[in-house]
Amino acid sequence: MLVIENAYKTFNPGTVNAKTALNGLNLTLREGDFVTVIGGNGAGKSTMLNAICGTWPLDSGRILIDGDDVTNMPEYQRAKYLGRVFQDPMMGTAADMEIAENLALAKRRGKHRTLKWGISKEERIEYKNLLKILDLGLEDRMSSKVGLLSGGQRQAVTLLMAASLQSPKLLLLDEHTAALDPKTAAKVLDITDKIVESNHLTTLMITHNMRDAIAHGNRLIMMHDGHVVIDVSGEEKKNLTVESLIEMFNTVSGREFSNDRTLLS
Repeated sequence: MLVIENAYKTFNPGTVNAKTALNGLNLTLREGDFVTVIGGNGAGKSTMLNAICGTWPLDSGRILIDGDDVTNMPEYQRAKYLGRVFQDPMMGTAADMEIAENLALAKRRGKHRTLKWGISKEERIEYKNLLKILDLGLEDRMSSKVGLLSGGQRQAVTLLMAASLQSPKLLLLDEHTAALDPKTAAKVLDITDKIVESNHLTTLMITHNMRDAIAHGNRLIMMHDGHVVIDVSGEEKKNLTVESLIEMFNTVSGREFSNDRTLLS
């Protein structure tokens, strides 16, 4: 479903501020893979997601989504393949619009627009049933403005908008629980698991939390210096601990893992 081949990206090339963010990155995701991504600051995680979305053009290499070469495709054209949830709960929704209106916008994304506006009775039933999955009581608050919701509630609505109304080829989760308190983050991750499984979505989830990276998904990769240095799945992933993951990183990278944010989480 996703193939990244020999991807390179350097920011500010030819200057003293040159930074190679992707350094021969290769990654393949099969349909239905739920891959968690971890790594220190500057490892290339966010640059990889932005390259997939088309925010940053690659210097060289290729990106294919479901067999289509999107390497030179502009960002707006790639949107039809992708669903994305950002770290900031304020992104991805329209604060001044109702919950139902936000869901309707997501459902209509990429479709032919007409002068007709409104939400049909059938759509309201659909949205209500989707909101019940969240188990947050939002199915009884569909006329509430999204800006009145808590960060966790807003991220949950954003997940529905990105993943359930129009099943994307690829769901990208960019540290989507990092701005939430631990209890709320755990709830949003539980919702994430349900949505990914029920829609059989191919998913990339960046996280700074090693325990979450181990607990969720069927595969874990760790990035370092712009490429993948650890790739585990199956029983090997199930048997991982934070300590064994750090030890693996130290072995393959030849240096000690020392990202404070990741370790403290």
